[in-house]
Amino acid sequence: MLNTMTASLRQHLSNSSITNKPMPDYYQNHVAAITGAGSGIGRALAIHLAKMGCHVALADINAEALTQTQQLLTDYDIQVTTIILDVADREAVEGWAQKVMVDYGKVNFIFNNAGVALYSTVEGSSISEIEWLMDINFWGVVYGTKAFLPLIKNSVKQSKGSTVTENGHIINISSLFGLTAQPSQSAYNASKFAVRGFSESLRQELDIQRCGVSATCIHPGGIKTNIANSARGNESIRDLGMGTSAKAISSFNKLLKFDANEAAWVILQATAADQKRCLIGNDAKVIDVVQRIFPTHYATILYSAVKLSRKFSPKYQSKS
Repeated sequence: MLNTMTASLRQHLSNSSITNKPMPDYYQNHVAAITGAGSGIGRALAIHLAKMGCHVALADINAEALTQTQQLLTDYDIQVTTIILDVADREAVEGWAQKVMVDYGKVNFIFNNAGVALYSTVEGSSISEIEWLMDINFWGVVYGTKAFLPLIKNSVKQSKGSTVTENGHIINISSLFGLTAQPSQSAYNASKFAVRGFSESLRQELDIQRCGVSATCIHPGGIKTNIANSARGNESIRDLGMGTSAKAISSFNKLLKFDANEAAWVILQATAADQKRCLIGNDAKVIDVVQRIFPTHYATILYSAVKLSRKFSPKYQSKS
């Protein structure tokens, strides 16, 4: 069993990486809509796309952060529009999609990136907290997909027969926690598992339709973003031996090691390569392999691995 796991892991880590090649042709003179564009992966996507000559329509609920992203794009010869948007508002998302068509005359990509986190036990979380998270993490993806998909399809269809055929793609951000469940993350797990199922079904439908539009589901591991700092939570996780203090959040942030700029570049490569799904970071790849081999026991194995790593870490040994 160990040999099988080792072989699978080696293959997974090598084959799932993407060659770092220039790909401006896939994005140049196209139009990308991005939610959660005020920071983290969303901002990094906007910058990379701008460098490749892709026009961008940026949305975020944080006006100040959105303005900062817009200012970072002023030196690029592209069109940039911004809108303050709550992705949990279906009518607002639909209105934004129509506005993008008015502003640009077409749309090629929607990056459903906006998301939030919640730390709580199942028992300790309120229905309103779960609804808040699901409205953003899952329904925001559904609204974005539903609003933009027919517009993207039409943009691709209208370009057929012309000198340049437009590309079209739906990119939905799930998570490492859309592959495995974690204590204190029941609502977040539910939302990201839902995004995964929704996106994989969408991908199959688009493949059957052969409409020139595709879909990719993204599973980032520990990415350096502000999601932990802005997460909601409650004291119920103390029952699991977890802390909610600023020190605990700081400790968690230390686990977020993968650079958001690099993560965005991996996403853009995966999209251009038309990958069905994309794992970002070795943590996501390793845990995915463990879950595949031990689908009902991965939690015990991963917990044991964490305990063992702490035992042999210099910091742990210095305290013993």
